[in-house]
Amino acid sequence: MIGSVRRREVIGHIARRIPASDGGTCPRVAVDGPDGSGKSTFADELAAAVRSLGRTVVRVSLDDFHNPREVRYRLGRESPEGFWRDSFDYPRFRADVLEPFAPGGSRRYRPAAHDLATDAMLDPRPRTSPAGTVLIVDGLFLHRDEIVEAWDLSVFLDVPFGVTAKRMALRDGTNPDPEHPGMRRYVEAQRHYFRACSPQRRAGILIDNQDFGAPQIIRG
Repeated sequence: MIGSVRRREVIGHIARRIPASDGGTCPRVAVDGPDGSGKSTFADELAAAVRSLGRTVVRVSLDDFHNPREVRYRLGRESPEGFWRDSFDYPRFRADVLEPFAPGGSRRYRPAAHDLATDAMLDPRPRTSPAGTVLIVDGLFLHRDEIVEAWDLSVFLDVPFGVTAKRMALRDGTNPDPEHPGMRRYVEAQRHYFRACSPQRRAGILIDNQDFGAPQIIRG
């Protein structure tokens, strides 16, 4: 249930911006933003709003396509460069999710490739979605060069590190100061992403999500 009137308005606006499923195509939608920006919640609420419009939705999270630990930490557990370069298995994500929902794709997808808690690689039974399904993906770095062209609509949740660090502290028990050495891996990787890919400019819709109850559309 989407809480405030303002939040419902913003979510509803984005839901209506998703392209029509002409000819049974499957629009692919990204919800990007730094750690702690509220991506998963936002994407879940967007999915509910799209379903309320009578459209079928598949929800996938890039968090289910991590690389195994031996790859993620090969540059060291505290390395921002490693977090940026090695966190996610983009080839598997493309093959299992993006390509099946591409124009002319099979719509036969796998929703996960890795269990972060156990570090086990997964090979779930494929699922087949109906023609015209809307794919909504949340995750970090979704405007990277490798996958930026895949999206029919993309959202970036713009939240300062001072706010996201406090949210992460409540959620994960990390330090609430974004400049603390324990936060360097995450914050510096995001800063690298911003410099390399300018996701705030690449996104079709830019949202100020500092206030969960009253997000503001900056562009789009």
